[in-house]
Amino acid sequence: MQVPYDERRAAHVDPESCADVRKDAREALTGERAGRVLSCEIRRSLVPTSLSEAEGNTMQRDSGKSCTDQAQSQTPNMPGSFLHGNREAPGALDADGAPERIGKANGRTPIMHAPGESDAVVVPKKPPNACAEGHKEGVEGRTATNGNVGQAATDRTQSRAPVSIGLVGVRAAARRDKRMRFTSLLHHVDIGLLRDSFLSLRKSAAPGVDGVTWTAYEDRMEERLADLHWRVHTGAYRALPSRRAYIPKADGQQRPLGIAALEDKVVQSALVTVLNAIYEEDFAGFSYGFRPGRGQHDCLDALATVLMRKRVNWVLDADIRRFFDTIDHGWLTKCLEHRIADPRVLRLIQKWLKAGVLEAGNWSETKEGTPQGAVISPLLANIALHYVFDWWAKHWRKSKAKGEVYLVRYADDFVVGFERKEDGERFLADLAERLRLAGLALHPEKTRMIEFGKYATERRQRRGEGRSETFNFLGFTHYWGKT
Repeated sequence: MQVPYDERRAAHVDPESCADVRKDAREALTGERAGRVLSCEIRRSLVPTSLSEAEGNTMQRDSGKSCTDQAQSQTPNMPGSFLHGNREAPGALDADGAPERIGKANGRTPIMHAPGESDAVVVPKKPPNACAEGHKEGVEGRTATNGNVGQAATDRTQSRAPVSIGLVGVRAAARRDKRMRFTSLLHHVDIGLLRDSFLSLRKSAAPGVDGVTWTAYEDRMEERLADLHWRVHTGAYRALPSRRAYIPKADGQQRPLGIAALEDKVVQSALVTVLNAIYEEDFAGFSYGFRPGRGQHDCLDALATVLMRKRVNWVLDADIRRFFDTIDHGWLTKCLEHRIADPRVLRLIQKWLKAGVLEAGNWSETKEGTPQGAVISPLLANIALHYVFDWWAKHWRKSKAKGEVYLVRYADDFVVGFERKEDGERFLADLAERLRLAGLALHPEKTRMIEFGKYATERRQRRGEGRSETFNFLGFTHYWGKT
């Protein structure tokens, strides 16, 4: 449906509540095929958590366990040091889960490089060149790898804004309890984070429907950000529709983009920073698209390691058809609710999904999909694919595969390597059914399984079929040959 756009559209009423979305959405991501790995069986404690916990108001399975590492010393402040506070760094957890205290620095200099100063390394910057036996992907490890370039303990976020101390606590809580649902997250979107998010945006980026550029917004920036902060936290914030633009695709078609208004970019970037603190602890090691500290070259490096050093004889090169345009909002909300229980955050995301698109002066409602070009769209896509594909694929590999199976995914484009052909055929059939339940489908022209690997050419030559086939992934053509 298209209707003429007027400015009053920008102040349309709030979208339906998350409760209504949950009521109308399809069944949760469960089922026999997925081995019930996606069921959200979370025991909620009736005992309120204390304010000393990392998130402040989080739901836990066990209310008797603290969900945070203490960041302050228990030593009372000495006279004359009240304004400066205590600069001790926390120690590691002891066997009972209580934080160990480390000694004070000698003299006036605080402890440097003490444990607990920052979060532990989560993902290696580059995949290891050699994996230990038994690991499917060397890049799935959660600890630092040997012989590779080091990575900062607290990565920059997808929005390029630095991680705050409060978000380090959120990340630690998300790491400790994979079923924890966070009920209070929006307060992390403060003026400081909004400022960092604004400064991280490209100055030359195209403006949205409001026509406001980065340079124009920089004038009276603090005043504007204070007003934006007030609107976000009082519910007065309204998302503007995205401005439609098109860019050419490799096949000659046009790819639709949705260019968000500048303030929408700022708030989305800030929320991405907050949500990354949770989901970077959940995402699979073989997921590379639009994640902090990872990129296309890391994904290609991991794929080369799989093809060259693992028992791969068959390759499934697959692509989900029009994923960003067809993802169901109800399913996306269900995926978010596995971890997010803050209704203000869920409503904020719903505002962006329901804001619509403005093209040639006409406003169009968006009933499905998330605009390509919006700051938060890549993260929402990764969250949906984490539950729709990643969890399911890892469970399928453990429960149904007869041989080795290796996964590498970049956004909605992925490659799966198989030791046995029958595993690949069964995986492809089950995957098509899995995606159908989520309202998605594989691209028929970009999805195929080919014989590929060290011995593929020899086997094909014995059958009189010539050299092994090739496949395209991330702009590169991959083939097997000798030099």
